[in-house]
Amino acid sequence: MRIERLPLNALRAFAEAVRENSFKAAAYRLGVTPGAVSRQVKQLEDRLGVVLFERHANGVCVTEAGRVLAEDVQAGLLRIASGVQNVTERSEEAFRLLLSAPPSFLQLWLLPRLPLFEVNERQIEISLDAEARLIPPLWLPNRARLSLRYGQGPWPGVTSLRLFEDTLFPVCSPSLLAQANMQTPNDLLAQTLLTVDWCSHAGHHIPGWSDWFKSAGVALNKMPNQRQYSLYSLALDQAIAGQGVVLASYPLVADRLASGVLVLPFAEHYPLASPFAYELILPSGGEAPPAVARFVEWLEQEAALFRNTSQ
Repeated sequence: MRIERLPLNALRAFAEAVRENSFKAAAYRLGVTPGAVSRQVKQLEDRLGVVLFERHANGVCVTEAGRVLAEDVQAGLLRIASGVQNVTERSEEAFRLLLSAPPSFLQLWLLPRLPLFEVNERQIEISLDAEARLIPPLWLPNRARLSLRYGQGPWPGVTSLRLFEDTLFPVCSPSLLAQANMQTPNDLLAQTLLTVDWCSHAGHHIPGWSDWFKSAGVALNKMPNQRQYSLYSLALDQAIAGQGVVLASYPLVADRLASGVLVLPFAEHYPLASPFAYELILPSGGEAPPAVARFVEWLEQEAALFRNTSQ
């Protein structure tokens, strides 16, 4: 299709609908009505002669053809956004580095370590953006924007650098472990299980308690009592307060395990390997400015140190 005939508004609405897996959520992001998104997607389907979404009474689900198209569309939109950003951002004397990452990873892993880098890099101004969505990375002579992501690649239109894999363990407070009988995985059926309402934008299944019980060999007739939170930090705070057991991403709780405010009730037994990983997202082209290269080198060293001490 010739570029002047591309339905750019419809493609943008389609890409948001796939990312959110919802016309309503996409409409909110775009500042339009759900009906407008639905019409634009339908017009795109009619134009292409391909069904991109399956419609159901309780929502929509992207088809395989839609998922394939979405990867290319999203990569193209990321390149457009990066190009616009390149020509609109102004150069400044100090190098400015914006790091975008999920709130839990920023708070629980990166922030405790970042001062070790900043103390030797006074000419780099670092800003943090707690954002679970993939923000297009870019680098310019005097500024850069990088993303740290938790998910399952490949990430379209960018280069990714894997920092470490993820493993899930049940964790709780020492006080709860002392007063509760938690000798085997079956004993967790009598405990309050804390869960986080993760938002998966790529349609991947996120491992949870049912997966852990299955991996541990526990047959479930029904799931025990669960308490759900919208933020990972809230679930961890409640676990620290002795209010239940949370299935935790090890990189996010390693420091709290080391400090003793959280413990592994079964030591290192019954781990649940996650298909997700923590990755640094970089632009796919161009050369990294020296300040970015130094940050990437430092981050790789910290990640390697973490991996080595976690084994």
